[in-house]
Amino acid sequence: MKREEFRVCLQQKPLLLDGAMGTVLHGRGIAIDECFDALSVRNPALVAEIHRAYIDAGADVIETNSFGANRFKLAEHGLEEEVTAVNHAAVALARRVIDGSFKQVLLAGSVGPLGVRLAPLGRVTLPEAQAAFQEQIAALVTAPPRGVDLLIIETMSSVMEVTTAVAAARAVAPDIPIITNMTFTRDDRTLLGNTPDDLAAQLAVLDVDAIGVNCSGGPAQVLRLISIMRRIAPDIPLAAVPNAGWPEQIHGGRVLYPATPAYFADYARAFAAAGACLIGGCCGTNAAHIAAMRQALDTPTPSAISVPVVEVVERPRRGTAVADETTRLAQALAANHFVVTVEMSPPRGIATQRLLEGAHMLKEAGANFLNIADSPLARMRMSAWAAAYLVQKEVGLETVLHFPTRGRNLLRIQGDLLAAYAMGIRNLFVVMGDPTRIGDFPEAMDSYDIVPTGLIHLIKQNFNIGVDKSGESIDYPTNFMVGCALNLTPADPEQEMKLLRKKIRNGADFALTQPVFNPQAASLFVAQYEAAYGEPILPLIAGVKPLYNSRNAEFLHNEVPGMIIPHEQRQRMRDAADGPHEGVLIAQEIVRAIRPFVQGVYMMPAFGRYDLVADVLDVLREPA
Repeated sequence: MKREEFRVCLQQKPLLLDGAMGTVLHGRGIAIDECFDALSVRNPALVAEIHRAYIDAGADVIETNSFGANRFKLAEHGLEEEVTAVNHAAVALARRVIDGSFKQVLLAGSVGPLGVRLAPLGRVTLPEAQAAFQEQIAALVTAPPRGVDLLIIETMSSVMEVTTAVAAARAVAPDIPIITNMTFTRDDRTLLGNTPDDLAAQLAVLDVDAIGVNCSGGPAQVLRLISIMRRIAPDIPLAAVPNAGWPEQIHGGRVLYPATPAYFADYARAFAAAGACLIGGCCGTNAAHIAAMRQALDTPTPSAISVPVVEVVERPRRGTAVADETTRLAQALAANHFVVTVEMSPPRGIATQRLLEGAHMLKEAGANFLNIADSPLARMRMSAWAAAYLVQKEVGLETVLHFPTRGRNLLRIQGDLLAAYAMGIRNLFVVMGDPTRIGDFPEAMDSYDIVPTGLIHLIKQNFNIGVDKSGESIDYPTNFMVGCALNLTPADPEQEMKLLRKKIRNGADFALTQPVFNPQAASLFVAQYEAAYGEPILPLIAGVKPLYNSRNAEFLHNEVPGMIIPHEQRQRMRDAADGPHEGVLIAQEIVRAIRPFVQGVYMMPAFGRYDLVADVLDVLREPA
């Protein structure tokens, strides 16, 4: 079907879509962890029965059983090389059912999210995502005997992912009709925080033929959402495809969706009155819901449900106040002053005396900043925010707060950023964080919504201009100074350089490196980076870790990823009569060697021996 033909159809009357596929399959006994998309190959009779029931119920459009039939989702079931076969099977099966019904029914190719996070929030690049969408969409469009009539890109929460999917579709089929449906949480925002008015404005400029809402909550929420979208984008057709209410788990592990077919019938009329041209059902709906909606649309009496009158208030998109002055760390790096910062771990309990006493001693020894670690080695400790606040308040040294992404969702990350800023913490060291399996609570959640490069981007490109991830104002801009992690002696220098380049492009201000034990290799890495990219490397604060004894040196070399301690240094530790003293001497030699090409040192004391750090720092009193 051509796009112009499709738009003419929408002008004549609302088209009725089908209902759910996944929840109906689950209700027929298919395990929730089974690959539903593969059932078009493995159990075609069951899928065909569901298609046939929707056609008999009066659907004008049915969707292929291909919602998760992309490379990434199929890989969860070991089927990543079966993308074309699975999608072809879904199209062929649906076509046979349509042809056997002798009814005029359109076939829509269902395209769901990839199930992975896209850069900068995740590790999958946009070209990789587009290639995955293009692979699936090409299979849907070209499937024998003839491909789908239109595409429904649905259940999306990321505008970036929708944009990527649309680009992929247009590369494959420039004239195929495309519907893009977003999904929302209970608070009328997407999982990434976008509001319906913001999304309507962004979706309306895409090269698509209809926009709308699917999944989400029940009909009442979807009616409210499409009414807002209609106000913002009055000229583009709208789709309304709600769940059958919010799911409820009942006895025996079953999931119940409460909205009845009669309830959906009332809302079908309300959707049409609100301007929806495509109306259907999502999770929890079945053929009975679609039949009730068919009858309601065919007998257009006034709906008992009034269309909400919405008022869209223009919200500020940028903070108006001037951000705070730059941090002392930023000023020191800008002035090319040599920086000394020392890593400290928060206490395991509520007593802070040792932390503060250590901070006072390090200040007297020459440290001008302190790094406050966040749950190092995934061990339970006091909140790093509280420790950093107390150090700044009681000792007067500016801190660098370690900010791991692991174990935090996007909502908590943004709230934590606001909290840190409110407590006067301005310097952040963004890292992935240690996996919980190595720590005190291996059963604790270990997931994350965003990778370090994405968090750097969020801080520098959103918070520091006064908006959150969704573009909403946070009152006024923050002024965070953001550091990234770097290994100056990596096993794969080319890959490390590419990753560093990505962090710099996302806004990293400086780098804190892993401990350096080979200054010559570290210097070579810097030279190679600057030669490869034709620009100076960002300010480096090089990690220096005084070895404590031979056992400590061997453990670091053999068991800690990324740490390579030269044989000569390990032999010196084996031969040393006084291990800690020899470790200090080696660290001093390293500081002398790296001082010409770094802007500071990041001291990492072994076993909380801050006195040894003070001994190492004595070398900085020597002439540079």
